[in-house]
Amino acid sequence: MDRKRKSVFSTSANIHTKEARVKVDNPVLINSALDKDKIRSRFAAVSDLLSDTLLNYRYLQSHDVEVSPDIINATLELEEALHRAKSHLSITGARSCHISADSPAREVATQEGLPVLPPITDNVLKRAVFTHPGVSNDAEKTYDRLEILGDAYIELIATKLIWKRFQEIPSGRISQIRELLVKNETLAEYATGYGLDNKATVPQDYSKQPKRWTKTRADIFEAYVAAAIISDSVDGYRTVEKWLAQLWLPKLLELGTQKPVLNAKEILAKKIMGKGIKLRYIDERPPAQQGPGMQTFFVGVYLTGWGWNNRHLGSGQGPNKTIAGNRAAHQALSNEPMVDEIICVKRAHETTKD
Repeated sequence: MDRKRKSVFSTSANIHTKEARVKVDNPVLINSALDKDKIRSRFAAVSDLLSDTLLNYRYLQSHDVEVSPDIINATLELEEALHRAKSHLSITGARSCHISADSPAREVATQEGLPVLPPITDNVLKRAVFTHPGVSNDAEKTYDRLEILGDAYIELIATKLIWKRFQEIPSGRISQIRELLVKNETLAEYATGYGLDNKATVPQDYSKQPKRWTKTRADIFEAYVAAAIISDSVDGYRTVEKWLAQLWLPKLLELGTQKPVLNAKEILAKKIMGKGIKLRYIDERPPAQQGPGMQTFFVGVYLTGWGWNNRHLGSGQGPNKTIAGNRAAHQALSNEPMVDEIICVKRAHETTKD
């Protein structure tokens, strides 16, 4: 009997490789670490796509663009089905971007209308996040190093998000919007929203010093971001990036489309410029401070030539001089009678010269 069994399997061995036999006899065994990584990667890609799609829906709705409720519901159902599938395959486990329903952080997030806080799966890092350097001499047991790393991650993620969302704005405006997202006041607000500050061990009376307490809460938030990323070497960065994008969305929506008027300076120059003619863009008054890192500039465009000396053509304002100058040129172009007058004088001068 044993020989017959051996004979049967030995014949099969000539036809199938060992790997093939494993696949036929026990399909469960093919779920190797490599296969899991591939599946996880595919789930993550689809999950990212769904998340981006939902963000786009919200953006469109905020600009009074109608989006079919059926489409939104279908997207939400698909996202939920994806989460169930991931749980069934045991792919997410501790790596899931959702934390348990009985977690205080989740309760706070739900109450405040904030996206669900990603977990820190390493208990040592979690304790460090909530320990101020002033209460321990061991840097590894405090957030001293974590907040530096978290600050860098937040700057990078914010820059990528702004660069992708507002593709027609100059670098200076990118920096201004990023400052709005990453400044201490913003991060401190989030730390309080999630109740992170209530869990922290800090030196006595810190919470009674407004500026210092704002900085401390921001540091705790930065440390949390770093710990959430490095405690999950596979999905940590992607999870935190998606979470921060959702967290920052309301502030980005307040900014609108941020599309400057394009090429107005070039168009104006082509219409009225000539040899020896000058168009000057000058500050008409000092910039107005709109808040930390945010200013409004006031620029005017002036023409010297064709018989005019320093003639005012238009004025504009904006978050930097480039945009303000461009808007000044656009205002000048919108004054068609004035532009036509200058063009006629220009042609007359050129004809006389010829």
